[in-house]
Amino acid sequence: MAEARESRRRDATLNRERLLAAAGATFAESGVNAPLDAIARRAGVSIGTLYNHFPTRAALLDAIYPERVAALTEAARASSAEADSWRAFRGFLIQIFELQSTDRGLNDAMTQRYPNTPALSAACERGFADVAGLLDRARAEGTLRDDFGMADLALLIWATSRMIMATVDVAPDAWRRYLDLQLDGLRSAAAHPLPVPPMTAEQVAAAMRGGQ
Repeated sequence: MAEARESRRRDATLNRERLLAAAGATFAESGVNAPLDAIARRAGVSIGTLYNHFPTRAALLDAIYPERVAALTEAARASSAEADSWRAFRGFLIQIFELQSTDRGLNDAMTQRYPNTPALSAACERGFADVAGLLDRARAEGTLRDDFGMADLALLIWATSRMIMATVDVAPDAWRRYLDLQLDGLRSAAAHPLPVPPMTAEQVAAAMRGGQ
């Protein structure tokens, strides 16, 4: 009986691993709204087995995307080693968008195309805390305009992320051109007084939720 229980545990662990691998690949290809039965088939298990491990789509997403959103932190830390503050800021954005251009699910997660959960929110907050250092440094060194803040960055990432998904099948590198067009307007040398103040964090979150 003990051997039977151990065998069932091994099977359950293996099924979970297969489901996570299949879900990660499927969401990367098709986005977070990919059919769950397609994921089960890809994993070689029944849809019932999928629901036994992950009762809701959000539970499955939470098992995958907080770790992938941690790419924000990794990209920020890697970019911080760059001696030039502007190149560090630009390099961070390029890393993030390169990841999103090959992973529709990550793009969905970072633009809040599925309801935020505590795990995903915490991962995003950790990532943006590291990113704030890049902005502080670029502003302090005079390469980034003084009035560009985290709310502005969140909207820049959101807008470019949406563009990536709209153009990925017809012009997959188009975002690179428009990112640099946007960045040229963020240089301190190009700064001029702006007509309205930045959005609050609450306004940014509401805009993202409403723009799905």
